[in-house]
Amino acid sequence: MQPAPRDSAQIVPFSQFEKLRLGRDIVRREAEVLNSVARQLDATFCAAVDCLLQLQGSVIVSGMGKAGLVGKKIAATLSSTGTRAHFLHPAEAVHGDVGCVHESDVVLALSNSGETEELCQLIPIVRRLGTRTIAITGSANSTLASLSDIVISLGRIREACPWGLAPTTSTTAMLAVGDALALVVSQINNFTPVDFAKFHPGGSLGKRLKPVAEIMRPRDQLRLASVDQSVREVFASTSRPGRRSGAILLTDETGSLAGIFTDSDLARLLESRQDADLDRPIADVMTRNPTTVPANAVFGDIVDVLADRKISEVPVVDQNNCPVGLIDITDVIGWLPTSGCD
Repeated sequence: MQPAPRDSAQIVPFSQFEKLRLGRDIVRREAEVLNSVARQLDATFCAAVDCLLQLQGSVIVSGMGKAGLVGKKIAATLSSTGTRAHFLHPAEAVHGDVGCVHESDVVLALSNSGETEELCQLIPIVRRLGTRTIAITGSANSTLASLSDIVISLGRIREACPWGLAPTTSTTAMLAVGDALALVVSQINNFTPVDFAKFHPGGSLGKRLKPVAEIMRPRDQLRLASVDQSVREVFASTSRPGRRSGAILLTDETGSLAGIFTDSDLARLLESRQDADLDRPIADVMTRNPTTVPANAVFGDIVDVLADRKISEVPVVDQNNCPVGLIDITDVIGWLPTSGCD
């Protein structure tokens, strides 16, 4: 018997081994620095979080070179998680763009050395406006640190570059701390996926966060019936115009959802030749306590429920467990993201 062929994608030729070793070593070194920075976070991080929680204006993120590129990403993360933020190039700032800064803002300045000339020129200007400043820097004894109200020190960081020159590990650490600030503030402010969807309506992520109310079949299109009716009576009285749902929602005397009966349930009765059950109360053959989703759910929740429970219909209920809509698997298919990611 011939041995099963190995997956060639898993085999690393000897000639590439050193490249892979170096790549893994660089990633490990950056991970070690992130762990070290995480352990060093202290009360100054909490002070920065409190400063952003008290924010009345916007976070103005600023940095030069690679730190500036990281700053743009941090500003984008803040904006998408509920904290207004903009990026301000420090060189442009001292040539007139500082006019966009207001005393109600907070300036978040990024510099590993803490000696970036353009930033050190900018900070005194914005402080004269009454704007508070937070610095993320590698040295608590730097010029930038001495000029700022709050200083988050990353400590001495050696770059992953063999010569210790190219900003790599330091920018990774800055980005991680910026993400931490943005996400801690958003959690304390009770920022929800629904809030996130407001700022990110496009792409596959936007689709996943689409409110269920925009996808479900509304109550006036549902097939609703009382649990006291027979199966035959229910099917005779629940026809609806438009798209036909494969499920009937059964309610009790209070209007709360008591059960669900699907076309598949009917088919099973007929296939088993249980014709007499057609004239029994539908409560005897319905599925009690069916899986439901709340009216404030999002599209991603629906996909997960359908996949995990392997069902085709999910009732949407309000806080009193009264049906307000229905999601059918056919409704979901048209909303599923196509290839690619956001």
